[in-house]
Amino acid sequence: MKDLLIAIARGLVEDPSAVRVDVDEPDEEGTVVYHLHVAENDMGRVIGKQGRIAKAIRVVMRAAATRGNEKVSVEID
Repeated sequence: MKDLLIAIARGLVEDPSAVRVDVDEPDEEGTVVYHLHVAENDMGRVIGKQGRIAKAIRVVMRAAATRGNEKVSVEID
């Protein structure tokens, strides 16, 4: 899952070396939170107009997690 998020983010940004993902331990509901960090000037590329790209990233991650019987959440920091 972490590799999928990194691959998606690196395809969107100008500085792929600045992409970093931190993973939290599952909470009481079993949801794993992925924190996506990108360069400050690439933040707009990852969020998109009205958050559409960020929403699409979250949808793809949730779909991939469902196949593995997991629950995930993506936060863009």
